[in-house]
Amino acid sequence: MIKLVVTDMDGTFLNDKKEFSNEFWEIYSELEKKGIKFVVASGRQYQNLRKNFEKIKNEIVFIAENGSYVVEKEKEIYSRTLPKEAIKKYIEIGRKISTTNIVLCGKKSAYVESTDRNFIEEVEKYYEEKKVVSNLLEVVDDEIIKIAYCDLSGTEENVYPYVKNENDCQIVVSGDIWLDVSHIESNKGIALEVLQNKLGIKYDETMIFGDYLNDLEMLKKGKYSYAMGNAHEEIKKISNFIAKSNNENGVLEELKKII
Repeated sequence: MIKLVVTDMDGTFLNDKKEFSNEFWEIYSELEKKGIKFVVASGRQYQNLRKNFEKIKNEIVFIAENGSYVVEKEKEIYSRTLPKEAIKKYIEIGRKISTTNIVLCGKKSAYVESTDRNFIEEVEKYYEEKKVVSNLLEVVDDEIIKIAYCDLSGTEENVYPYVKNENDCQIVVSGDIWLDVSHIESNKGIALEVLQNKLGIKYDETMIFGDYLNDLEMLKKGKYSYAMGNAHEEIKKISNFIAKSNNENGVLEELKKII
């Protein structure tokens, strides 16, 4: 019996217009009646996720910033912050890549140095709280949980080669134009396991949906692991099932089957 449903957001729960169907609210109501916990697991900022699910923000769990920050009922239940030396190191690496902009991700806010319009438009899709600062290295009044590189020409090709041999942090290509640096013991899979243990929910009671490389560890934590039809080929290889694409409401179509 499924007791826990976990879904990624971009490329999974959301369509390519960054929207989800209003049909979800009725489906969620049925999940709740059956006692099935709903979890959102994303590279997005917690404040952004909370806004998307404002109506049920105190009923569901948010795994934000690729597993670095987990919140339930507006209270932190798990986090992993980056060491100061790692923050400095990866800011300096990012500054050396001419096509790349950096987002310093704290629990309170995201911080950026660049005001490039195209970059800011991308940041605003995923970060509800953000501040422009003159120097990211001078941000001291927040706990930093992630560094995100945004490269509009593609991170897998243009950013990953600069960091692929680093082994002091968790490094993952989280989207076509995003690459994330987190604590070495931080990913969606670790965060989900913490939550499963807290709730007393087992592997074979967990349903998970994902599409990209930052979902890989998470998808291994549930028997009912679904790669979206539009998923990265590596994600399809390790998932037990394939759902319809994000533009075909793949997540909702599978949830209908269990309610």
